[in-house]
Amino acid sequence: MRDLVILGSTGSIGVQALDLVAANPGKFRIVGLSSAGNNPKALIEQAKKFNVSVVGTIHNAELIREALPGVTVIDGADAAAQVASVTCDVVLNAITGSIGLAATLSALKVGNRLALANKESLVAAGDLVMSLARENQIIPVDSEHSALWQCLMAGKRNDVSKLILTASGGPFRERKDLSSVTVDEALAHPTWSMGPVISINSATLVNKAHEIIEAHHLYAMEYSQIEAIIHPQSVIHSMVEFIDGATIAQASPPNMSGPIAYALNWPDRLKAATPALDWKRVHSWNFEPIDHERFPAIELAKRCGELGGGLPAIFNAANEVAVDAFLKGSISFTSIMECVDRSVQRLGGSSPSAIRDLSDVSAIEQDAHTVAREVLERMVS
Repeated sequence: MRDLVILGSTGSIGVQALDLVAANPGKFRIVGLSSAGNNPKALIEQAKKFNVSVVGTIHNAELIREALPGVTVIDGADAAAQVASVTCDVVLNAITGSIGLAATLSALKVGNRLALANKESLVAAGDLVMSLARENQIIPVDSEHSALWQCLMAGKRNDVSKLILTASGGPFRERKDLSSVTVDEALAHPTWSMGPVISINSATLVNKAHEIIEAHHLYAMEYSQIEAIIHPQSVIHSMVEFIDGATIAQASPPNMSGPIAYALNWPDRLKAATPALDWKRVHSWNFEPIDHERFPAIELAKRCGELGGGLPAIFNAANEVAVDAFLKGSISFTSIMECVDRSVQRLGGSSPSAIRDLSDVSAIEQDAHTVAREVLERMVS
């Protein structure tokens, strides 16, 4: 039996992971959960259902503590990091946002295997994270990186010429003018059901930009060897091109059950984790290049990644501020990346050449948040 810790247990990835655990009795045991605590009822129900001994939360700690006698309830901003250090076989980090970085570092430092769904860990501090990780200690949960992980098994690493990540294209793949995009339109993703921030990041392709930075760190590939293409059906999750011209693709239905199960049960596959594709019906899959003029996020992220240091963290933090402003109706959709670009330009010269620890990341993000707000004030004035 494999002992698991689930961070971000009441979010989409966390809930799906617990569903997989419930569907596979005898395979897994939940020894710790963490959640922000904004939905205390759900967290309490999860802890009771899986007989969890340790729970971490930021909000509603007393309510949760009263409802879970005999359970150790850790509260505060570093609760998830503390739960991540509980001895176990796998920590699933499904926390959204850069707040998940501390938990990533905590899990790695104590030697727990990390099933990583928190993009910001590698985007904001990829070099630091990878310096702490042993070989195969980080197993990716994102469907694209899970696909790359599987495809790379088809050959030797030094025979790989290119990593190709697929993107659905979001709701505006065929829309030429993005200046009048509304919040509701941007939140209406054609394939995936996600939270508001991730949905906006998907619409701007920032989500794919993040994944390119992640792929650089996870697979030690140059940015020039990592591409993204549009694949509206979201069935091919990513591909690996080898030096002999062969391209290996990973295909599965567009859901997260497969990648989550693969990360939790690696190196073994979990039987019937997701329905297989139905080959008795006709399939039509399309691929097309990304229009980088309409969607500048990927090229900007690559430039930040190539320059390194704190620039990827600045890119991410400025985007957080801009997305928040868009969701509140303060700026237009196209102003999101304009704000990020201007913020990167303003802070690029002062960005540190290397990130040493969590405090460096916090300082960079704080500066980026401040500058991004100043940029937005100028843009709307």
